[in-house]
Amino acid sequence: MGIDIGGTFTDIIALDPLSGKVLANMKTPSTPRQPEKVVINGLSSLARKFGKNVETIIHATTIATNALLGQIGLELPKTALITTKGFRDVLEIGRQRRPELYNLFFTKPKPLIPRRYRLEITERIEWTGRIITPLRGEELKFIIQRIKSEKIVSVAVSLLHSYANPTHEKIIKKKLLEEIPELYISLSSEVDPEYREFERTSTTVVNAVLMPIIHRYLMDLKKALKKLGLEAPILIMQSSGGVSGVDYCAKFPVTIIESGPAAGVVASVFYSSLIKERNLITFDMGGTTAKAGMIIDGLPIITTEYEVGGKIHAGRVIKGSGYPVRHVFIDLAEVSAGGGSIAWVDAGGALRVGPISAGADPGPACYGKGGENPTVTDANLVLGRLNPKYLLGGDMRIYLDLSLKALREKICEVTGMDVYEAAIGVIRIANSIMSKVLRIVSVERGYDPRDFSLIAFGGAGPMHACALAQELEVYKIIVPPSPGLFSALGLLVTDLKHVLSKSIRKNLDEIDPNALEEEFKELETKGIGILKREGVSEDRIVIHRFADMRYWAQGYELLVPISRPIDEKEIRKLRERFHEVHEKTYGYSMRDEEIEIVNIRVECIGLLSKPVIRPSKRKITTRVSPHDYREVFFEGINDFIRTPVFLREKLCPGFEYEGPAIIEQYDSTTVVYPGWRFLVDEYENIIIMREGSL
Repeated sequence: MGIDIGGTFTDIIALDPLSGKVLANMKTPSTPRQPEKVVINGLSSLARKFGKNVETIIHATTIATNALLGQIGLELPKTALITTKGFRDVLEIGRQRRPELYNLFFTKPKPLIPRRYRLEITERIEWTGRIITPLRGEELKFIIQRIKSEKIVSVAVSLLHSYANPTHEKIIKKKLLEEIPELYISLSSEVDPEYREFERTSTTVVNAVLMPIIHRYLMDLKKALKKLGLEAPILIMQSSGGVSGVDYCAKFPVTIIESGPAAGVVASVFYSSLIKERNLITFDMGGTTAKAGMIIDGLPIITTEYEVGGKIHAGRVIKGSGYPVRHVFIDLAEVSAGGGSIAWVDAGGALRVGPISAGADPGPACYGKGGENPTVTDANLVLGRLNPKYLLGGDMRIYLDLSLKALREKICEVTGMDVYEAAIGVIRIANSIMSKVLRIVSVERGYDPRDFSLIAFGGAGPMHACALAQELEVYKIIVPPSPGLFSALGLLVTDLKHVLSKSIRKNLDEIDPNALEEEFKELETKGIGILKREGVSEDRIVIHRFADMRYWAQGYELLVPISRPIDEKEIRKLRERFHEVHEKTYGYSMRDEEIEIVNIRVECIGLLSKPVIRPSKRKITTRVSPHDYREVFFEGINDFIRTPVFLREKLCPGFEYEGPAIIEQYDSTTVVYPGWRFLVDEYENIIIMREGSL
């Protein structure tokens, strides 16, 4: 069973791992103030049906991000930072990054730990790991008393150069737990054992403030599932696209910050192999945001830097606007343009869409929950693209008159447009915003979108896919069988994964291959131990090695794979490999320059059983009659067209049709524009292609 909590809807899917058949799916409005409530309610009904037959439960959650964004009910706990004397202000000094270069009144994000709770201790370790000044025990006693008197809940410990020698951090942790056993503690040498003081401290602090919230949430969820009779192990999706056990995520919540968005990309990777499409642009449009990613030769693009809680401009996270976190993330561009994004008129009389969303409560005006502002969903309803009677296969009634009222009162009366002009304006603006994120992940990174297929999912993704494909000159669109539940499916097709790193900072010419091999083995032993504790047998463990490398004194590193065993021959190959990666990334290489290995990394993967998605057994047919006809507005024609409406469950492999067409199903609606054709393939995907290319 996969559970994906989104900003607007929570998706739950149950899959038979042997047949690949979807046994049950559920899409229900999220409960942001009590995120576990919707999970328990949804699973309680499915528990009666499946009970002890549930083998695994995999969960993606936005609770970590929401807590850092200040969501009510997820207030951050009182947290302290223990750091080397003279370094208490590193969180505020940060880097010389101004997210708003010309704004004289810009203020930096408020530090997660106030200055009065940033405590200094006398000690010093140099970058080689040599202890210069021993830890002062009497100062530590005073700090412990201060933590007790201030009723601190969680502590981050980040000492200078502890990545090279964690001895002092471990002593502090031991003494703290002896005096305050219930204290949550995050050590930088465990959370982010890499150099660059600000990023390491920031990552450790983010982990510390999230620890009590995530630990409580996961433990409560575990207890609630046990009460329902679901004894299956719970795994949590990480930002890296792999999953891990509850205990690991409770200790390192920094690993699950982008838990939900990663799941959709993981599902796309699985499908890229299934349908033999190795290069894909992923487009995930839900109720709150739209996200885009890239899959190159069957693998997602990843990054090791992210700013949680940061501002987003045109799909990019603005550097310096949030809290830096150093961990492996699937690289995505994101904009606040979902189905629930509110349309409004600015002071100059211009129509705008987003970034504020109507969310799940009250939601778009058409939901009838008290929402008075028009949204992208309301515009699609007015233009005939959504069923005017209901959503979710009839489970959710919607009200066209409320959408019309919201558009007239909030847009038309201010701008003088009629209601249909307003609605199509909202759609065009939303499409323009979303096309930018598709360009960011493709054109701006040196990839031609015409060389890729677009896989569209999320509840609203298939409605906007044709318009975006036309904008980028993409010729092929793939809509999977359950697009609105696709991210939840991604939870069920991934593996356990842990990425461990260590800072070594050595010139490649000076490296002893045997010593480097031992460094890697040490990390691998640690990773294998974690996987074994999570129940993975050794024959199901796969390990990949990487190094963060750069030319001497460069400011940024590149990730380069390393083969085993490491010997002189592999070092020579590694040198050449780095030159090639640098040239591919930056367009040049400097083969006479010295090369430095900054960090080493191991990716420890515990292989999980994947569902087997088999070709459909339904009879191939080219004859299916439309379920209904509706007047639908299309931008290219600039008018309403009488459009056939199909029920997706009636469409069998082999069926082809020329657009325009509307395809309705429980979790989503697909809009096929004029000038496009679609067919249903052997896996019941809808393949939409431009006229003449099918």
